Amino acid sequence: MTRDDQRISLIGSVSLGTGVMIGAGIFALVGQVAEISGAVFPWVFLAAAVFVGLSSHAYARYSAVNPTSGGIAMLLRAAYGNGVVAGAFSLFMYVSMVVAESLIARTFGTYLLQPFGLQDSVILVPLLGVLLIAATAIANIVGNRFVERSATATAVIKIVGIATLAIAGIIGTVVASGGGASSSGETTGGEGGGGATSDAGLLGIVAGVALCVLAYKGFTTITNHGAELRDPKKNLPRSIVLAIAICAGLYALITVAVAANLTVPEIVEARDFALARAADPLFGQAGVALTVGIAVIATASALLANLFSVSRLFAMLQDMGQAPRGSRWKEQQPLLITAGLAIVVTVLFDLGQIASLGVFLYLTMDIAVQWGVLRRLRGDTGAHAWPLVATIVFDGIILGAFTIVTIGRDPLTLLVASVIGAVLFLSQWLVVRHARAE
Repeated sequence: MTRDDQRISLIGSVSLGTGVMIGAGIFALVGQVAEISGAVFPWVFLAAAVFVGLSSHAYARYSAVNPTSGGIAMLLRAAYGNGVVAGAFSLFMYVSMVVAESLIARTFGTYLLQPFGLQDSVILVPLLGVLLIAATAIANIVGNRFVERSATATAVIKIVGIATLAIAGIIGTVVASGGGASSSGETTGGEGGGGATSDAGLLGIVAGVALCVLAYKGFTTITNHGAELRDPKKNLPRSIVLAIAICAGLYALITVAVAANLTVPEIVEARDFALARAADPLFGQAGVALTVGIAVIATASALLANLFSVSRLFAMLQDMGQAPRGSRWKEQQPLLITAGLAIVVTVLFDLGQIASLGVFLYLTMDIAVQWGVLRRLRGDTGAHAWPLVATIVFDGIILGAFTIVTIGRDPLTLLVASVIGAVLFLSQWLVVRHARAE
């Protein structure tokens, strides 16, 4: 077997990207987005896809020219130099990915326990999440080919399974209603339909876009295995575009199916397992069981792919002197540290808090990436100015809206995110100061 045969193929790269994206995103976020955005939540997911597609321009352009195992970290270093800013925002990206792993892990536990009515257990949900993190960490030790093969196989199962359920749900609703699909927006005015569910307003809709970004941000993990990808200059941008497009189409189908089968209050009531609840009206317990099965496969495979990519980012941060390196277990250190941090977040925070932390960390980092490419790397990468400027503006708008909503709903999470950001900057300041002193 040649060295090229051992590298990740285009299909494998797309599978890894969609594997991360079609994990907690669509399974955990539908209810949360519907809660703050109301009946228009399917359009909010679509708007987020357009925004992420715009944002991906900077990542695709840079990664095509500089394919490495630490894509975003190298981008920030090239844009800001080997100092506090590059190191801090690289850690923002890394921590946001760890937070995403925790979101996946808790979603796994929530869906697995849903048939038993234990989806709200404060002990069993994080316990199952921790066990999944440990199991996928062990699987990652097996090697690249195992991760790629499993990602490709499970990606097919997830895409076909979710699409089939969604299409069947839409068709079934149309037939049952005599040719006119019901809409969650039509029934939200009844009992239990008030408040933030039916008429969320512009602020809630814009904040919902910020939350939906989490369902697509997995495309960034593709940049972290550029050094292990066949023909990365051509296949890396293709992988990013294909992964976003596949997920956008799938999310459109599933959100329309959920909206057709449940009112917004019902979606909010089952906010952490809305897809399973949406399968019940038409397909009964068999549909619920099938949805739970797909969710379990989706989250497990997503975590497997995520750990693969994020551990490589941490290894790059170690090589750059921006992350600590111990004297033992050097080869597996990035994987073990990443899994350990994900376990801590899984135990300490619930799904809503984890999602909010991910939004703050990712969007802040994305602004830094777009600005860095605009000011320093546009000539080297061939990136166009208008997508970069537009992304920075949109980042600011949706982050501002989400911050306002979070202040009213969960100010503690905003405080935690602020503390995490301050600690990351302080740690990098100390690292740079120590390096200069030597």
